[in-house]
Amino acid sequence: MTDRELDAAGITEPALRAAYAHCRRLNARHGKTYFLATRLLPVERRPAVHALYGFARWADDIVDDLDSGATPAGRARALDALRQRLETGLRDGVSTEPVVRALAHTAQAYRIDHRHFADFMTAMRTDLEVTDYRDYPALRRYIHGSAAVIGLQILPVLGTVVPREEAAPHAAALGVAFQLTNFLRDIGEDLDRGRVYLPADLLGSCGADRELLLWSRVTGNRDPRITAALKAAAALTRGVYREAVPGIPLLDPVARPCIRTACVLYGGILDAVEDDGYAALHRRAVVPRRRRAAVALDGLVRVAAARMRAGRSSWPARHRRKPVTERVPEEAV
Repeated sequence: MTDRELDAAGITEPALRAAYAHCRRLNARHGKTYFLATRLLPVERRPAVHALYGFARWADDIVDDLDSGATPAGRARALDALRQRLETGLRDGVSTEPVVRALAHTAQAYRIDHRHFADFMTAMRTDLEVTDYRDYPALRRYIHGSAAVIGLQILPVLGTVVPREEAAPHAAALGVAFQLTNFLRDIGEDLDRGRVYLPADLLGSCGADRELLLWSRVTGNRDPRITAALKAAAALTRGVYREAVPGIPLLDPVARPCIRTACVLYGGILDAVEDDGYAALHRRAVVPRRRRAAVALDGLVRVAAARMRAGRSSWPARHRRKPVTERVPEEAV
């Protein structure tokens, strides 16, 4: 993490600075889309987002650790140990583990409800025990802990222009939309881990099932029933983005470009899956670098405009212009 970010956030203690720097490296290495959007936040708020992402990334890596030879029982023990460190760190406000230390500091600084972290850990444990979901309501119960609470954790960092509880449902929906997008993009990799996140009733409505997915993954053959199921999953996901987007104007104006950019980039993953003929079971769809750069540039322009408006609002009344209500365009999703 740059010294500028840490200095702006008022983080001066050396070990704590090192903890946040570690989280930033995790974000930069694993969350490229997320990290790019985070760069559009005010500099003093970035460390907190890196801490929240770093912890989520660590827990997720434990659950998905297949390369080191860790058994399911071993991963469960590692997850339980992390939960204990988390609970102790949140209670005491400190930890000898860097990621937990940064997370505990962020939770305290922004008064983040500890229940969001407990719900997240419960969902991570579910991934070790549940390999598929019968219907969308069952999947949404899981996603509440794995993704919706991430939106709720970040909301205090972003700030709002309305009471936080008014913006919370939209923040939760955005977390769900991002997670559903990941499920669609990573369907093949998840199947290799023994998990199917597309609900069984959605698959069944298109004439597909887990066995057909496995056959396609192993043989490399396509099937129109799978394509239809992936199209249905994409349509479902776009619907959740529509639930989330109205929350962007409720955020602190200087935080809106970050979230809008994240929406466009993640929505671009759905576009990439579609452009690739819904072949996500066989290859990972990627948003072209040129597209990512164009979206980032648009975000930077919006950041500059938001900061200019924020500065203007502190001028004497005779110098202020009438504020313009920001509208989020449909292409954000």
